[in-house]
Parts: sequence; C-alpha cells; structure tokens
Amino acid sequence: MAQAQDPLWLLDNARRDSARRSAERLTKDNDEASRVITGLFDRLANAQLEIRDLHNAKALDHKHVREVIFGLSDARPDVPSWIIDPPKAKHSPGVPTLFASDWHWGEVVDPEQINGVNKFNLRIAHARAKKLVERAIDLLRNHMVNANYPGIVFPLGGDMVSGDIHDELRETNEIPTIPTVLDLLEVLCASVRSFADAFGHVHVPCVTGNHGRNTLKMRAKGRVHSSYDWLLYCLLEREFKDDKRISFQVSSGPDCSYSIYGHRYLLTHGDQFRGGDGMVGALGPILRGDHKKRSRNGQIGLEFDTMLLGHWHQYCHLGRVIVNGSLKGYDEYANSGNFGFEQPKQALFVTHPRHGITFAMPVILEDQLIRGKKWVDYE
Repeated sequence: MAQAQDPLWLLDNARRDSARRSAERLTKDNDEASRVITGLFDRLANAQLEIRDLHNAKALDHKHVREVIFGLSDARPDVPSWIIDPPKAKHSPGVPTLFASDWHWGEVVDPEQINGVNKFNLRIAHARAKKLVERAIDLLRNHMVNANYPGIVFPLGGDMVSGDIHDELRETNEIPTIPTVLDLLEVLCASVRSFADAFGHVHVPCVTGNHGRNTLKMRAKGRVHSSYDWLLYCLLEREFKDDKRISFQVSSGPDCSYSIYGHRYLLTHGDQFRGGDGMVGALGPILRGDHKKRSRNGQIGLEFDTMLLGHWHQYCHLGRVIVNGSLKGYDEYANSGNFGFEQPKQALFVTHPRHGITFAMPVILEDQLIRGKKWVDYE
C-alpha cells in the first residue's frame, strides 16, 4: 500500500506489470472488476507513451524550428577564423564592432509630448538605420589610419521591434508587429550586405530583448521562442545561409558568448538588471548585474572580459561593460521619468589583437542642437 502512494511506480514497467498480476489474482472471482482494472492499466501505458512523446517534442522545439521551418543548422556555429587568428600585418587596427540594439522599429515618438527634442516613426527609423551604416563605414574607412580590417562584428542586442507588450504601444505603434518584423528584415538585410561588401566578412551574434515578446510577462523557459526578435534573426540568417562571407550566432538563451582575438565578450540585452535611483541612475543595477554574471559564469567556465548590453538607452563605455544607446532616442517614457536626455546613438569600437578594446567612437544619428555661435563660449 505504501508503494501505491508513490506516483513514480506507475511509470516503471516492471512494477506496473507486477501490479497488473496482483490485481488479476485479487479479482479472479470478479470478471467485471478484472476488466476494469486491466483497462485502466492499458490506458496508463498509453498515457505514459504520450507523455514521453510530448516531452521529446518539447525538447526538440529549437532544433525542429530552425532545421525544419527555417532550414538552418542547429549545431553550435563555427566561429570564423578571421576573428580568432591574429592578422599577419603588424599594424592592423583590429576588428571593429558595431553594436545594434534597441531600435524599437514601429514605435512612434510624438515630439509635442517631449518638448520637441526628438521625433520617431518608420520614416525616421529607415533614415537613421541608413545613416548608421553609412557613418560607421565612413568612420572606419576614412577616419582611421591603415583601415585594413578582416571583417566586422555586428551584434544584435534585442528590442529590435517595439512590440505590443503595453496597451499604449498597441494603440500608438505605426503598424502591427508582424509587418514591422518584415519591414525591419529588409533593412537588416541591406545593412549586413553593405558591411560584407565594405569589409569582406560579417559575424552577427544575436540575443533577444524584452519588448519583442508575445507573452504578458518575460519567461525564463523558452524565452527566445516567444520573441519576435528571435524570429527576425532566424529569417535574417536564412537570407544569408549561402553567403560564405556572413556568419550568425543566434542564441537560444538570454546570453551569447564569443571572442575576438582572445578578448571574451558576453552579449546580453540587460532586462535582467533592475533597480537604480536618481543619483546613480542605471549605473547601479548595471554594475551589480555585471558582478552577478561574472560570478555565475566563472563557476561554469564561461568567464568574459567585456559585457555588451542594451535596454537602458544610455550609451556608456566602461571597458568591462559597454552599454548601448538606442536608435529610437529620447521618448515619452524617459521624459515622464525625468531621465537625462540622450541623442540616438549606437556603440562602435575596435578590438586590437594585442591591446584589446582600443578605439571607441559611438555613431551619433542626429545632429546636436547648436546653442552658441562661438566655438568657445564663456557664458
């Protein structure tokens, strides 16, 4: 009787058969009871098979979607040799990284509600994305000495689409989320192709954000499969699956690890870091989050040198941590929270084969207002 209280015994074939024989002996004088009990055991066996099949199907979700639906390999991606092997040229500047995150494609920012300091819609988003690619190429090609790069790393850090996780976004987004994804896909395809033409190779690590989800709350289990960001990345990877110049690293979790010349990067969105106050702002939760991730990763052999994150829409380059700005720029939420003003910008930096991160030059996407006429103003 004690054994019958443990539900696990029901999933053990040997004990189940033993229980069947015991039940048959106890009910040999009652044919009707015997048939009922035998039927229950048969149903239990079928349920066990269904549970096993369901478990296997769930375990294969990521593999099934990538391989069957998108025609992409689910194997661990091969890191391209051009970001691992140091260049033969002694004076090579290294590998540039243009960090793209928090584009919030499809969102509308009304200048009337934020003192006219910013405006954002699809037309402006297209113009800023084009400007980002052109200015990044210009900075790397025309404002660097000996601009001989083996390729460029183009991390996508999440919140690429606005999504409709809040009522106000559902009401004010310019177009629904799925057409937004398709519109942004064309822009990212053009961007990646431009970088491949300019630099020869492109590596694209990807993580999801919190805005692109289709669930009410963020999920720890199956995070990427409820994200339009992940769908966007898979469609983008499929577009270039036959282009040997371009490689992708689409994470199935919240973090993505990769190295450039031995300098170890951890790409994450940053929505796991919470808190802050009026004095330190986002810096407190970001540094606490960095400490936690370093501690956790150190325990499992995934140490990193620099963490890349977005989410906070405030550009900050600290060496150990690089926080990205946004394509969207200042909005009604930042204004209502009395957050500091920041122009739309994205992080651009170079990883040297011997010195690690050297040049840092954020790409500014809108011209700053000129408040004075003199180049030096003493007032």
